[in-house]
Amino acid sequence: MGDERGTAELQGRIDSVIYRSDDSGYAVIRLDVDGEDLVTVVGCIPYASPGESLYAVGSWVTHTAHGRQFKVESCSRRLPDTSESIYDYLCSGCIKGIGPATASLIVNRFSANSLNIIENYPERIAEIKGISPQKANEISAAFRRDHTVRRLSELMCQHGISPIYALRLYKYHGADAYEALCEDPYILAGESIGGNFFDADKLAVELGFDGDSFSRISSAVTFELLHNTNNGHCFIPRGKLIVATAQLISVDEEEIASALDTMLDDGSIISEMIGGVDACYLRGLFEAETFTAKTLFDMIGTDFSDEESIDSIISAIERQTGLIYAPLQRQAITLASEHRVLAITGGPGTGKTTCVKAIIALFEKMRLDVILAAPTGRAAKRLSELSGRDAQTVHRLLGATISEDGESVIFKKNLLHPLECDAVIIDECSMVDITLMKALLEAMRPNCRLVMVGDADQLPSVGPGKVFEDVISSGVIPAVRLTEIFRQDENSKIVRFAHMINQGEHPDLRENAGDFFMMRRKDAVSSADTIIDVFSRRLPEKMGFPMQDIQVLSATRNGVMGTYSLNRRLQQAANPPHADKREKHFGDVIFREGDKVMQIRNNYDLLWHREGSAEVSAGIYNGDIGYIRQIDEQAGLMEVDFDGRIAMYTFDLLNELEHAWAITIHKSQGSEYPAVILALGGCSPKLLVRGVLYTAVSRAKKLLVCVGNEAAAYRMIDNYVRSRRYSGLRLRLLELSGGGSR
Repeated sequence: MGDERGTAELQGRIDSVIYRSDDSGYAVIRLDVDGEDLVTVVGCIPYASPGESLYAVGSWVTHTAHGRQFKVESCSRRLPDTSESIYDYLCSGCIKGIGPATASLIVNRFSANSLNIIENYPERIAEIKGISPQKANEISAAFRRDHTVRRLSELMCQHGISPIYALRLYKYHGADAYEALCEDPYILAGESIGGNFFDADKLAVELGFDGDSFSRISSAVTFELLHNTNNGHCFIPRGKLIVATAQLISVDEEEIASALDTMLDDGSIISEMIGGVDACYLRGLFEAETFTAKTLFDMIGTDFSDEESIDSIISAIERQTGLIYAPLQRQAITLASEHRVLAITGGPGTGKTTCVKAIIALFEKMRLDVILAAPTGRAAKRLSELSGRDAQTVHRLLGATISEDGESVIFKKNLLHPLECDAVIIDECSMVDITLMKALLEAMRPNCRLVMVGDADQLPSVGPGKVFEDVISSGVIPAVRLTEIFRQDENSKIVRFAHMINQGEHPDLRENAGDFFMMRRKDAVSSADTIIDVFSRRLPEKMGFPMQDIQVLSATRNGVMGTYSLNRRLQQAANPPHADKREKHFGDVIFREGDKVMQIRNNYDLLWHREGSAEVSAGIYNGDIGYIRQIDEQAGLMEVDFDGRIAMYTFDLLNELEHAWAITIHKSQGSEYPAVILALGGCSPKLLVRGVLYTAVSRAKKLLVCVGNEAAAYRMIDNYVRSRRYSGLRLRLLELSGGGSR
């Protein structure tokens, strides 16, 4: 493609749209210039529709395949204002509910005033025979939405920002979304919209906001706190927060400190001394941490040890199951009977599931109504299979949904509407963050018991805090650490290697037999090639593992051995293009029917149903994995099957999905896979730590294949660095027990 010198201007009416991506705003159109020439125009022209008038600034270029084109740098548009152009516009399908027949009826009735009638007087559309008042209102609402979204998209395109967030802005701010964004560009970076601070800041500066305005500084402070929740922090020390914010926006630290004090005064941020540190919290996280500490501490004050002899009940369970519980297992079961709260931790093969089954049997004999739950759908499904009892996600258990204003998560089960049970058992508790733990504790009735089960040596939760680790390390909450590996797992190299890694020992990675294989490769490129081959050919053909039972894990998203690059290649190997498979281009990603995908953020309102059932539920959560069943381009919908839960995605929600042939080790927490292929090496040194390798190895159930450099594995084992998280839960528990101070 060659550029012709100089900036040019072009004006005309959009005759037709050759290609349009509402995700990126990019379009290829044919422009009628002066009613004579049809010119090809390309660039960011969001929601381009035939009939519109376009004024564009850009340059003429020569495309090697498509010839001379006008490349848009900036543009403005006007809605059509003649009967002919309005008819073309309405026929294009740009307004849901209007096709050629309805367009003809409207234009014949209202001529050049048609769009004004549609926008402002929908009741007059209903005067047309065949258009009901309900349909008229739906047409008007669709027009107003598209008009607002188009204005938003144009504004963002003009400032070099992807228009992908326009629909989301409209969803949360309605018809006032354009004015709301101009008034406060930083709403773009809000959690509900999902944009980044830097785009919002760029827009604000270009709209004339002062660089040292309180609005900008306070948004930057909030961004730093929000951003660091993604790194697991519940708070940030005041000094670090001021320095980080000053570096972010190049504003003097004294001004940052002054703005921070104002935020502390108005209560939007909370400050408290924790362990000698002036800790700055977002209000919600402060309340979650203090409530969790107080509630857990209050729970240990309840002692049930004076009830019927538990020892005889445990012995009866042993006779029924034919098992003899090991001393630590028996201790855990006994403590579950005596205390309202208990934590059980242990590595793979140490009998956590046996303990859970025994505690369920014990509670049932005590006539307690028990509920089982886990943080993710896959973990809940696995808990259900292992226990023989129904289990569900914690979010579903609590009835999580989005508030009416779209700004926060609310739970239908809470202090006023508690869970109707006597005991809750939560598996994979290392994945539970502080906000979810608070919601669970709020929903428990007085005297309801809580048993937390998990592996405290795994990576901590994706969300803020390290609840399970803090609970156990505080020594305040009754806890049992299971250490004995039981006979059925003694010959498993996966189990043995996992425990050796956790203890800092180097397993012999040359032991290629049984359920473990190490495939040594000298560089990242050959490692990636081998991963693709093992996934698509060797394991399915040589060892009988279907591809849906194989999970590729990597410590990183970036690089040749990162999930982003591997997913592109794995998609080509596992699900190549086919005439019978429909596709949806979304930015630089291609979603294809049959693709394996993962939900990457909690969506509490996304509806789903089970096949063959009319019952509809809501909620697809971060980490849920499914397969694309159907793509309907005309309806703008994509159907995804999450282990039997069928969810329908509108195309504006596709930024919540990514391919999942390969996923990060962090995302694999709480899941087990029949076969795991682990990419070793090729990532940042900060990810080469023991906890990452231990978590990865313990995900494999029947087979683990490591590909790459074994020296990387040994470096990870030797690098015992638990990522520091700013969390006050352990110190708060200690202070409440009289064993510590702030």
